[in-house]
Amino acid sequence: MKKILALTTLAASPAYASSGLEFSMNNTNFVVLCAFILFVGVLIYLKVPGLLTSQLDKRADGIRDELNEARTLREEAQTILATYERKQKEVREQADRIVTQAKEEASIAAEQAKEDLKTSIARRLAAAEDQIGSAQAAAIKEVRDTAIQVAIGAASDVIAKGMTAAEGNKLIDAAIKEAEAKLH
Repeated sequence: MKKILALTTLAASPAYASSGLEFSMNNTNFVVLCAFILFVGVLIYLKVPGLLTSQLDKRADGIRDELNEARTLREEAQTILATYERKQKEVREQADRIVTQAKEEASIAAEQAKEDLKTSIARRLAAAEDQIGSAQAAAIKEVRDTAIQVAIGAASDVIAKGMTAAEGNKLIDAAIKEAEAKLH
């Protein structure tokens, strides 16, 4: 109300009056001024500015709460991101360890395979040498047997040509006596 009184006092001042304005209802400027003052007075009486400021305060509080919640969510997201980055680093390190271990096991397996191959080759060489030795022994025996048969054949031819029937009977008798002496 004091503001309205101050405005009316200002409007009634001699400086305002000398500006050529009149205070009559025929003057549209004066009517608009009175209506505006009345409108502002009604707004103040109904406490509209208080309602507006309370609504703005509620809105500011809501925004502040949302900002705090967003800040909290951001911090949680950063914590989760840091956790996942740490887990990713651990998984990467574990994968590197697994790869390194697999390489070591592969090299050990390759060395073992080389050793097994060397052993297998040595066994096969030994078996081949045994087979060669057996084949040589068999060949030597066959040659000896053939030589003995040839010698026996040649000896029988020589003996048959140079021996008479009486000498042959003597040899048979001597062989029989020798066989009897060995058997008894």
